[in-house]
Amino acid sequence: MIVEGVNVIRELLNSSMKIEKIIVENSQSKELDEIIRSAGKKNVFVEMVDKKQLEKIAKGKTQGVIAFVPSFQYSTLMDALKLAEDKNEKPFLVILDGIEDPHNLGAIIRTCECAGVHGVIIPENRACDITDTVYKTSAGALVHIPIIKVVNLTRTIEDLKKSGVWIYALEAGNKRIYDCDFTYPTAIVIGSEGKGISRLVKEHSDEVVSLDMFGKVNSLNASNAAAIAVYEVVRQRSGFGRK
Repeated sequence: MIVEGVNVIRELLNSSMKIEKIIVENSQSKELDEIIRSAGKKNVFVEMVDKKQLEKIAKGKTQGVIAFVPSFQYSTLMDALKLAEDKNEKPFLVILDGIEDPHNLGAIIRTCECAGVHGVIIPENRACDITDTVYKTSAGALVHIPIIKVVNLTRTIEDLKKSGVWIYALEAGNKRIYDCDFTYPTAIVIGSEGKGISRLVKEHSDEVVSLDMFGKVNSLNASNAAAIAVYEVVRQRSGFGRK
């Protein structure tokens, strides 16, 4: 897989992920010089080419650097739960039910990593996979957070419930999310852009919760809704606004 962008490749070099090769535009730049130095420290091969050659390889314009990486290596549910345990924190997971837009997926992963979510769960079918666009939109955040791909979301939800995790499906017209207690082990379910949360996933969730809506449009973009929900959990767990 080819990924491009200064921020993405910087994060790749700061992670344990394998990089097969980096190709850098033959021009002077503080950011590109930093990437070349970091690659040298990790013994990653760097090839210098001119701008036209780079854009031909990448099949489009770049920020002056691309990297060749192996297929994305997914984590397991146990990896995410172990991460929470190692950090001495209550598990906090986000379940994505059929997110198909790679820009939304990347944006959600970026938010989750920034908020300290322990893992993002995606289904194997009828959903976006990890692509170069997801890498770029996440600004490289996906190399720092467990991404778990599962065959069956409802079965995974039941496994989480057996581990003591409460499942909250986010959908309009239900109990206010601000009236929930997320200081317990928590998983937030975000539905697809068009269809929302599937019936079975909703039925297997412990509660269906909503964001307050005051305008005439009755829904938010999936990544925006995810960001608000995730940071409500952060707010509660950090003690802000609690008596």
